[in-house]
Amino acid sequence: MTDNLRFDGRVVIVTGAGGGLGRSHALAFGARGASVVVNDLGGSHTGEGASTRAADVVVEEIRAGGGKAVANYDSVVDGEKIVETAMKAFGRVDIIINNAGILRDVSFTRMTDQQWELIFQVHVDGAYKVLKAAWPIFRKQKFGRIINTTSAAGLYGNFGQANYSAAKLALVGLTQTLALEGKKDNIHCNVIAPMAASRMTETVLPPDMLASLKPEMVTPLVQYLCHEDTTENGSTFEVGAGFVGKLRWERTGGHGFPIDKTLFPEQVREQWAKITDFEDGRATHPTSTAESMESIMANFENVATDEAARPKVISADGKVDVEVAKSLTFESEVFEYSERDVILYNLGIGANRKDLHLVYENNEAFGAVPTFGVIPSFTAMNAVPFGEILPSFNPMMLLHGEQYLEIIKPFPTHGKLTSTPYVVDILDKGKGCVVTVGVKTADENGDDICINEFTMFIRGAGNFGGKKDAADRGAATASNQAPTRKPDHVVQEKTSEDQAALYRLSGDWNPLHIDPDMAAVGGFDVPILHGLCSFGIAGKHIFKTYCNNNAESFKNIKVRFAKTVNPGETLETSMWREGNKVVFQVRAVERNVIIISNAAVELQGEALKAAAPAAAAAAPAAAPAGNFKSAAAFEQIKAGIEAMSSAERQAQVKKVKAIFQFELTNEAGQTATYHIDLKNGEGCIGAGASKNKADVVISKDDVFVDLASGKANAQKLFMSGAIKVKGQVMLATKLGDILKANKSKL
Repeated sequence: MTDNLRFDGRVVIVTGAGGGLGRSHALAFGARGASVVVNDLGGSHTGEGASTRAADVVVEEIRAGGGKAVANYDSVVDGEKIVETAMKAFGRVDIIINNAGILRDVSFTRMTDQQWELIFQVHVDGAYKVLKAAWPIFRKQKFGRIINTTSAAGLYGNFGQANYSAAKLALVGLTQTLALEGKKDNIHCNVIAPMAASRMTETVLPPDMLASLKPEMVTPLVQYLCHEDTTENGSTFEVGAGFVGKLRWERTGGHGFPIDKTLFPEQVREQWAKITDFEDGRATHPTSTAESMESIMANFENVATDEAARPKVISADGKVDVEVAKSLTFESEVFEYSERDVILYNLGIGANRKDLHLVYENNEAFGAVPTFGVIPSFTAMNAVPFGEILPSFNPMMLLHGEQYLEIIKPFPTHGKLTSTPYVVDILDKGKGCVVTVGVKTADENGDDICINEFTMFIRGAGNFGGKKDAADRGAATASNQAPTRKPDHVVQEKTSEDQAALYRLSGDWNPLHIDPDMAAVGGFDVPILHGLCSFGIAGKHIFKTYCNNNAESFKNIKVRFAKTVNPGETLETSMWREGNKVVFQVRAVERNVIIISNAAVELQGEALKAAAPAAAAAAPAAAPAGNFKSAAAFEQIKAGIEAMSSAERQAQVKKVKAIFQFELTNEAGQTATYHIDLKNGEGCIGAGASKNKADVVISKDDVFVDLASGKANAQKLFMSGAIKVKGQVMLATKLGDILKANKSKL
C-alpha cells in the first residue's frame, strides 16, 4: 500500500482515550506521526470514580512506539483545560475526537432529572466545551478536523436509553451545523455511530460478540476523515466489525394540498398512502435546511383552481406556451394607504427628519418618492402562480434580476389603488429562465397611475423549448451602460444597520431580510437589504439631484440588481446626464462592488427645461459661415451616426475610444471647427470644438476632403504632417475606418 496517510506535525485531542475506542484512536494517530493529548477522567462506564492510570497507560504505549503524547485528567465539561494542555505541550491543536461518554440506562418512567442531566452534561456539554475552546484556534490557522461520536441509539432509539439517545442525536445536529459554519475556514466536522467493544458496550453485549467488535476496525475511518486531504464534511457514518456505511435522510414525495382551501384530517387520511410511500420514485434526500424547505415552499403555488376553465400553459411533455401564459388573467390586489404609509416608505429608503417634504404630512411639498410605485404592486406580483406557468419552479431558486417602473401620474398622498398582474414574457435561458411579470396600478377613478415590470431569473427552470431573447419594450429593456467619462454627480448615503427592519414594514415581509437563520439558509452572513430598498435609495438621489423633488419630472426608472447589500453599508450613486435620461449605477463603498448597474431614469417636464441652459452650453456651435468643401461630408457622417441604434453607437464608442477635432482652413482663409466624439456616451458629431480634450487634430479643409472621399490614406497624411495626432498614432487609422463605415462622399 502506497501513499500512507500521515499526521506528522498535527496535534490530536482524544477524549475518553483511556480504553476502548478512545485508546484505539490515540494509539493509531500516535503511530502515524501525530502528537496526542490523551484525555481520560479514569471513571467507570457510569461516570463514577476517577483515576490517572487509564490516561497514563495509553501515553506510555504511544511513547514506547516512538510517538509523542501527554495525558490530561480533566472532565470534558472543563474542555478549555484540555485544549490548554495541547497548547502548552505542543503549541497547537488540529484534530478533536469527542469520544468520552457514560451510560445511565433506566426506563423513562423511572428516570430522574439527575440521570437525564448527567448524560447531557458529559456527551453534549462536554463536546461543546472542548470544541468551543478550540474553535478560535481552528479559525485562525484555517484548519480543523472534528469527529463527534453518536450511536445507533441516537439514530434509531433504544429501550431504556431516552437520555442517552437524545444526547447522541443532539451531537448529530451539532455536527451538521459546525460543518456549515466551519467550511469557509477549512474546518470539517463529521459524526460516527460506532459499534465496538468498550467500557460501555461490555455491559450490554455478550463476550463472543464483543470479541468481533474490535475498536481497531473503527479507527481507520476516523483517521481518514481527519486527514488534511479529505473533503468529507457534515456526514454521518455507521461503522463496526469491518463495515463502513454513510447515512442520509430520505423523505417521500408526499402530497401537497391547496393552500387556499381549509384542510381537514379526513383529507390527510385519504392521501396517507401517498404521503408515506417511499417506493413511488418520488422520494428525495435533502441534505440542507434549504433543500428540506423546497417542497413546502413550492406548495405555496398550489391553489385550487377551476382546471376545466383555465387554459393550460404547460404541456404534458413539459413545454411552455408563452402566449397562453401571457393571456392568463389574475386577481387584482387592492392597496389602501394613508400619509403614514408614505412617510414609512420614505423613511425606509433613508429619508430623515430634515427632509420635511418626505416625512411631514403638513409640508406643502409633501409626497412620496416616485419609487413608491413598487409598493402597491408588490403583493399583486407575488400572487402570480409561477408553478402554473413553469414546468419546474422552486421559489428558493428565484432571483430578482431587474425592475422597471413607469410613472403615469404622481401618487396621491393617500388613497386606494388597484394593481393587476400579468405575464409580460418568459425566456428560456437553458440552465434557468427569465420571467417578467407586469403590474398595472390604477387609482380609485380607474385611471392608470403606474406600471411595474418585475424581471426574475429562476435557476433550474429552463430548457422548456422557449425563445431566448425578449422583444424591445423601449425604456423597460434599455441596456443603459454607464458612460466612461467622469460622473456628472455623485451622492453617497450610509444605510442604517436597521434599514431592512424598517423597509420591510412597507410590505416585503420576506424573513431573508430580518431573520439571521433564514439568511444563513440563503447563504448570507447577515440578513440582506431588500433590492427594492436600494432601488428606492438611488431613485431618491436622482429625484433630488435632477427633478428638484418634483414628481412630475420623473417619467420612469429601470435598474439591474447586480449584488446584494448588507444593512449599514454606504451606497454611492454615480449619475451621468445623457439627453433626457440620467444613466446611473450604485456602488457599495465598503466592498467596492457595483450593486445596481444598467440603470437609468428618464426625465420629463420641468427637469428637461431646467437642463436646457446647460445643454445649450454644451451643444455644438452653429455651422461656420463660408465655403467649406468638408461641410457636406460632415453632414453625411452625422446622419450615418445618428441613424445607428443606441447599441450600435455604444459599440462604436467602445471600439474607437477617441475624439477627433477638425480645425480647418479653406482656400479663402476662413476657419471652421468640427468634432467627432466617439469616446463618451453614445458618441456625437457637430460644429465647434469638443467639450473634452481631442485625441486627433486635422488642420486643413482639403486634407479632410481627400480623407473623407477616399483619395488619401490617413497614415500617409500623418507621415506628411497633414494630420496631427496626440496620443496613439493608430488613432488616425481609426478615423479612416469611421469615414469609410459612414460612406462619406463628396
